[in-house]
Amino acid sequence: MQLEFFDVPSPCIGMCQSDDKGHCLGCMRSRDERQNWKEFNNDKKQKVIKLCVQRKKRKQNQHNPKQEKAVITAELEADMQPSLLDIPSSTNTAPDIDLDFSDFEL
Repeated sequence: MQLEFFDVPSPCIGMCQSDDKGHCLGCMRSRDERQNWKEFNNDKKQKVIKLCVQRKKRKQNQHNPKQEKAVITAELEADMQPSLLDIPSSTNTAPDIDLDFSDFEL
């Protein structure tokens, strides 16, 4: 690890509730990590913070990632402009109308 001039601050955000695995909902530290934080050296504190980041990402991905991905994909497709390279579908084409070009001059 690199030379540290300052102590690594606690990642606590004051939301002290535990989930079903015993991790804090605010900082994602385990009970032991919260209780022993002051005894940890800076190297150990940084490792705990990295673990907390990983736990938070895993927890966010647990909430139906396939369903969320499908919703995001549908929203993106709805907002996208059709490509000029795509073959137009039959629903997007205009009905056959006889156009009168008799007044058109070159």
